Parts: sequence; C-alpha cells; structure tokens
Amino acid sequence: MSTTATCFNKFQTYSENKIIQIQNCSKYQQIQALPALQRNLTWVGLFVASQIVVFGALYLIFGSVVVIGFLASILAGLATGVGALPALWLKNVSDNLFNGLLGGAAGVMLAATAFSLLVPGLAYGNAMWAGKGIYIVSVGMIIGAFFLHYADKQLPHIHFDSLSDTQLNSLKKIWLFIIAITIHNFPEGMSVGVSFGSGDLKNGLVLSGAIALQNIPEGLAVALPLVGLGYNKWKAVGIATLTGLVEPVGGLLGITMVTIFEPLLPIAMGFAAGAMLFVISEEIIPETHSKGRSRCATFSLMGGFIVMMMLDNLLS
Repeated sequence: MSTTATCFNKFQTYSENKIIQIQNCSKYQQIQALPALQRNLTWVGLFVASQIVVFGALYLIFGSVVVIGFLASILAGLATGVGALPALWLKNVSDNLFNGLLGGAAGVMLAATAFSLLVPGLAYGNAMWAGKGIYIVSVGMIIGAFFLHYADKQLPHIHFDSLSDTQLNSLKKIWLFIIAITIHNFPEGMSVGVSFGSGDLKNGLVLSGAIALQNIPEGLAVALPLVGLGYNKWKAVGIATLTGLVEPVGGLLGITMVTIFEPLLPIAMGFAAGAMLFVISEEIIPETHSKGRSRCATFSLMGGFIVMMMLDNLLS
C-alpha cells in the first residue's frame, strides 16, 4: 500500500473514531433525543452562544479591528460554499468557463498578494528596520513557500490537475483532493488575519474580498465531483463549505500573532505572500492549463489582476 493511501486510511480512521466519540457523548445523545424543532433550536443556540463568547473575548483582548478581521476571514471561507451552490442544479461546467473562473481567481490573488501584502509589508519593514524591509519580507516569503512545500509533501492529498475524468469515479481520490483544498485554505485565512492585524482595514478588506472571489471556483470544484459520485447535493455543498472554514482558524492565528508580536508583522506579511504565491503557481495556474494552453484563462488572469488593482487604488 502506498504512503499516501496509508496516510489517508489513518486520517479516515481517526475521523470516524472522533465522530463515534461525539455520538456516544451523553450530552449529544440528550440533544438528539429532543423533538426536531427543539433539537435544531438547541444547536443554533449553542452555536450563537459560542460565537458571542469568541467575538466578545477577541473584542475585549484585542479590539474592534481584530473582531472585524476574524469575521472577514469567516465570510471569505464561506464563499467556498457560495461557489458550490451551482452544484444544486448543474452536473458539470464547460472547461472554458471553469478555466476562466480559476484564471480570474489567480489574477485577483496575485494583485492582492502584491498590493495588500508585499507593498505594506515592505513599508512596515522599512519603518522598523530602515532600509532592511526588503530582506525581512523576502525571508518571510521563502519561509511561507517552504511551509506550504512541507505541508504538500507530508499530508495526503492530490492536486487539481491530477483529477482526470476517469479518476472522478474514485471516492478516495475526491477526498484526497478535498484535503488539498483544505490545506491551502489555511494560509489564505492567515494572510487575511495578518493584514487586519496590521491595523489597516483597507488592505484587510481588499485581501479578504480577493480570497472570497478565489474561493468561489474552488467550492464548485469540490461539490461537482461529489454530486457526480451520487452524494446528496446539499451534503456536497456542505462539505465544500467546510473546506473553507479552516480559513478563520488561520485568520485568528495571523491576527493574534502580529497583534501580540508587532515586530513579526513584516515577516508575517512576507510569509502570507509566499504561501499565496505557492498556491497560485502550484495549484491554480497548472489547473487552468491542464488540458493544454488556455487563452481564456490567461486573459481572465489579466482581467482579475486589473480589477483587483483598480479596487485597491479606489480604496486608497
């Protein structure tokens, strides 16, 4: 058995054991035994209460900017679910449309990386260490890229462009692909958190908007294969949404890290930029050209870059 298959089986076994533990919990069983309406209201109430506690603690400890940043990372993650919604009506989309969407997403991410992470990162670096900002940010970029490289090697998954039509019939391969999407959503969320942690609402909002736009085609890429395998359409949308909800975890880490340790801000911005560029080059662009040259994807990338560049300029 290959290392990837072994790792996947371990991950699957661990997940199943955790689910069984939760289902065996007495509190969980008591709630599940309630009438449907009361049960649903209880779960909603517990969720709302948990969010009040989390956001209240963030506000008291770090202030309003951090709360806004965490909320923005949640909304950016939820965009994955929005992108999955067409799977309720469609079984597939044309290659040109999908490549165009991904190409536009790559352009948006490239512009956001340049104007919302690297440019302010250099400015903060030069303000803290005169003339050395470029070196600090460059070190952060290298660390960010190697972090994604290490995660890419260690965690079981497959890439966008590894999914041929015949492989779409393999449930295991689909789940390895979903794991890949989840892995790469973490640094995206972290980049949003780092941007808001700098105290610059404009850069944070631009970057979170860019990440949200990029998440839309990813959500569709997750949901459509699951529907094709016979999954309930709403369940497929739900799974796609969950892959994006790792972003608030990365967002919270990024916000708290640079808020508590301000000198880390330039290197953290470089780290987030390096991780983003790794995802763009390793995953998104190869997928848009996986079936040969795609002029549609190329022009969409340029269009996405220009739109995000104009948006950043308008908000300046």
